[in-house]
This record gives sequence, structure tokens and C-alpha cells, in this order.
Amino acid sequence: MEIRSVRYDHPDAVRLDREVQQEYARRYGGDGDLTPLDPEMFVPPNGLYLLAYEDGTPLATGGWRVQEDAAEGYAPGDAEIKRMYVVPGARGRGLARRILAALEADARAAGRTRMVLETGSKQPEAIALYSSSGYAAVPKFGFYREYESSRCMGKALVGGAS
Repeated sequence: MEIRSVRYDHPDAVRLDREVQQEYARRYGGDGDLTPLDPEMFVPPNGLYLLAYEDGTPLATGGWRVQEDAAEGYAPGDAEIKRMYVVPGARGRGLARRILAALEADARAAGRTRMVLETGSKQPEAIALYSSSGYAAVPKFGFYREYESSRCMGKALVGGAS
């Protein structure tokens, strides 16, 4: 297993993003996640995008980006996780946990103080992963903050509470 840093517009990232969008559409209806994202949001030191590969095949993805817009509910020092996804055939192997740990370490090294994420009520496996990794519910933020199904979580990257 190899975890590589890639651009969000890398062909493998684009392909897995299409797959995760289909997953969101199946679970929630509609067109998937409409959060505006730009590849430049994931360029260090203001973000990072990772893909996990096995034998040249991309199996999992995830990224973080700086988000501090108070009007959308973010706080100074926030890093937001986006596009965590593991292909169905590779689930249960700890790939999401490995990517999450790498994203947290990178955000911490970039001076971020809190990791936040938004998931949904129809993603119990995601909620379980984040809860078991030290994330707790935080006030809603971001694009889907007004949606009932939205679940926002956070974790301090340095001493203190989320």
C-alpha cells in the first residue's frame, strides 16, 4: 500500500471523486455533494490531497483544505476534510484510517489547530470512523449547515478541546 500526494484534478482523483459523488447520490438523492471545490484549495501549505494505491490501482482518497470563513461557521486555524472515500472492494482494510491520520499530521505540520468535517446521517460508517478517531459533534458549518441530515464533527490538532 502506498499513499501519494496528488492534485485534486489528477485523473485518478477525478475518477474516485466521480465514484464518491455516485455514492452520495445513492444515499441522499440528487446530484451528490455540491460543495464548491477548486484544485488549488488542496495545494500545500493550504491543503493536501491523498490517494492510496495498491499495485498501481487507486483505492482510497481524502483531502484537507484551509477553511476559516466565520460567516460559514469556521474558526481561525480550521482545516476541513473533504472527499474521504474508499472503493467498495477495499473497505474494511483500514485505508480511511490511514489517510485520516496522514491528513491530520499534515494539517498539524501546516499550523492548523482543528480538523473539521461534514458528513451525513446516512453515512454511519463515516460517523463511526470519525468518532473512534477522536472527533466529536461541533456546531454546524459549511455548505450543508442548514440541512437536517448534516453532521459536523471536529478534533483539536493541538492541546485543547474540539
